[in-house]
Amino acid sequence: MDASPEFPRQSRVPVFNLPGVVTLSIGLLLAIQAVREFLLPDTWDISLVLDLALVPARWTLWFDPGQATEVIRAAGDSGDPSLQAAREAFARYIAGEHALQPWTLATYALLHGSWMHVIFNSVWLAAFGSPVARRCGPWRYGVLALAGTVAGGLLHVLVDPLSAGPLVGASAGISALMAAAARFVFQPPVSGYGGPPWQLPPHRPVETIPELLRNRTAVSFLAIWLVTNLLFGLISMPLVGESAAIAWDAHLGGFIVGFLLFPFLDPRETVKA
Repeated sequence: MDASPEFPRQSRVPVFNLPGVVTLSIGLLLAIQAVREFLLPDTWDISLVLDLALVPARWTLWFDPGQATEVIRAAGDSGDPSLQAAREAFARYIAGEHALQPWTLATYALLHGSWMHVIFNSVWLAAFGSPVARRCGPWRYGVLALAGTVAGGLLHVLVDPLSAGPLVGASAGISALMAAAARFVFQPPVSGYGGPPWQLPPHRPVETIPELLRNRTAVSFLAIWLVTNLLFGLISMPLVGESAAIAWDAHLGGFIVGFLLFPFLDPRETVKA
């Protein structure tokens, strides 16, 4: 009689150890950037940005057309002086367009300003989207990312309503996934767990806010994230290798929604009788 323990069957190690939905998300973002960079003519790419990017001034002018003069003035007063004429011309186009385009609250996340931008976001998506997707499954992962994207876009419109600059990037949705992951990834190991070493420890509920405040690792992570984003907002600091400033307000909106929404989407573990 063989008394050796029955080990789980070993499968081949995957090339990319990411949940399928995260791999698909990253692949989609990279594919869109590649199509824009290598296949689309410049005029088509501009049309794509106009149709999918989030422009706060569109929302402001839809509800208050009388703000057109202020939008044009704001476009001329911000950014590089050498581009003032181009910014004012674009603001005049937005003012004459008078189109709300509500889908842009979500679709702006599909576009990025450069390869550096999309690669940077892909790394963060792999790091923080993966634990959320493994814990919650693809649909809840998608709901969190979408809710964070929309919330980030709305907060950006509220903070900078006169801006005619297009907002692009998946950072707000990734911030929501990052906040969701912070609710459980920094928990200490299960004490007294005596199961076989190859088995996963039992599912643990998300940490409440008081529990998070007692978790030094979680508090340090949240503090660093908040301070970094506030610095981006106060100093208008661009991403390394980029000329455009980071939309810190969109990050904050996504993070808040992901942090508060995750406990309602977190699946409850069923106890087998």
